[in-house]
Amino acid sequence: MTGSLAGKHAVVTGAGRGIGRAIALGLAAQGARVTAVARTLADLQSLASEAENITPMVGDVLDTVLHTAIASMTDLDILVNNAGGNRPMMMVDVDPDTLDHLIGLNIRAAYQIAQAGARAMTRAGRGVIINMSSQMGHVGAPKRTVYCMSKHAIEGLTKAMAVELAPIGIRVVAVAPTFVLTPMTEPMMSDPVFRDSVLDMIPLRQLATPQDVAAAVVFLASDGARMITGDSLRIDGGWTAR
Repeated sequence: MTGSLAGKHAVVTGAGRGIGRAIALGLAAQGARVTAVARTLADLQSLASEAENITPMVGDVLDTVLHTAIASMTDLDILVNNAGGNRPMMMVDVDPDTLDHLIGLNIRAAYQIAQAGARAMTRAGRGVIINMSSQMGHVGAPKRTVYCMSKHAIEGLTKAMAVELAPIGIRVVAVAPTFVLTPMTEPMMSDPVFRDSVLDMIPLRQLATPQDVAAAVVFLASDGARMITGDSLRIDGGWTAR
């Protein structure tokens, strides 16, 4: 797939670290011009130093300024709707602020970023929108009621958008990773009991890497996936096959 995205313009949200950073680098390696969006300029500058075809854009997915900027783009081919978060806790302990924060970030902001991308792509009559879901968008788990709810919402959004936008020439897909080893998850994975409990659920007995997710995104963004829309690619080592 070398150079498979040459000439394409991609926007990646949450691109400063972890999965988003790997996705930005993966798209750039295939020739795409990548606009990398994150809140922290230093992270973006570090990212841009690794590939000459990555342009930093400081922005917050909760901010209408960013939504307007994306919607106004005239050459948007690929949108990776990656930014999101989680605050694991038992359902009975979820406070209103946590509930509002995760719904706002994982559902409302994801919807508005996807909406902005769809508006830009509608003018061109083409494009691919890739929503970041999770294996938790297909199953349930303790301490993740809000997260599971939000990712199930992303799965539904992906299907509905795909049906609505297909006649225009826009594909909409999701990627659904299992636990990915990133700086954010390292503290959890340092607990051997928790790590073993996770690995026990994954038939392949290994965690995903950011590069595993990036490889899936590159494929879904390419012409090799031209007949894939409204679906979710699970990068979960078999977790949801049980």
